[in-house]
Amino acid sequence: MILELADIRIHPGKQKEFDAAIVRGLDQVISKAKGYSGHRINKGIESPDRYILMIFWETLENHTVDFRESAAFQEWRSIVGSFFAAPPTVEHFTLLDQSR
Repeated sequence: MILELADIRIHPGKQKEFDAAIVRGLDQVISKAKGYSGHRINKGIESPDRYILMIFWETLENHTVDFRESAAFQEWRSIVGSFFAAPPTVEHFTLLDQSR
């Protein structure tokens, strides 16, 4: 299992619209991608323009190749991209340990 962690900063005052757009993009586009295993979205409290998006993929290539090189990636960016104040920082992680 691979965790994609995206640190997203959006334009101030656009939280309500972005909330709806990111959920729509995840439901309509990313959730249908090969190797998609789930996601979590967290909103900043102290920094309300900051979001942490976690997407779980079966393999790294499911994200970096299968999704990023597909038409679905462009569809995703057309839904959420206009909200970005800067390009998201994206990194990938493997699980070391877990509780429960």
